[in-house]
Amino acid sequence: MKVQSKFLEQLVNSFSALPGIGKKSALRIALHLIDGQTQKIEQFQEAFASVSKICRCRQCFNLSDDEVCSICLDKRRNKELVCVVENIQDIMAIEETGQFNGVYHVLGGVISPIEGVGPEHLRIDSLLQRIENQGVREIIMAISPTIDGETTIYYISKKLEGTSVNVSQIARGVAFGGELQYTDEITLGRSILARIPYEVDGK
Repeated sequence: MKVQSKFLEQLVNSFSALPGIGKKSALRIALHLIDGQTQKIEQFQEAFASVSKICRCRQCFNLSDDEVCSICLDKRRNKELVCVVENIQDIMAIEETGQFNGVYHVLGGVISPIEGVGPEHLRIDSLLQRIENQGVREIIMAISPTIDGETTIYYISKKLEGTSVNVSQIARGVAFGGELQYTDEITLGRSILARIPYEVDGK
């Protein structure tokens, strides 16, 4: 796609580098901003400038404006109930359901030997420390129902054998092989409410 301005080309290339945005969409966005949208450009500049202020919650690893996120700070939340998720998008999806009143722990992915991702690459150790130090009674494994997801659930459950912590997983309203963040909020909400105990080795 040829444009007559190198500055416009740079803008289009920057937008098209974002996930899910192709060259044509990037050009439409760029032209929309340029076409007399001074106020919108200023809003974008302010928003981009604030990105560096976003950090990860030191407890659950959700994105936050402060050291501890608003969910972890909320006194109305049940701190004994921890929902373990792969990524931040999963938290957003579950929060949309309005069916969960506990707190979260973001693993940062799932165990995937094929992709070279082992337990040491995820936030599993910090989860185990949190369970030990914060009086957690139940963890809900809200992991995408894939082979790698099941491997991750199994690994964490084995680590918790012999403890008093209950391990449950979201009900199978979520199709096997699907990704949690793309599940509709009604199905996801019902899956959280209808969670079932996780059995290691069928015990």
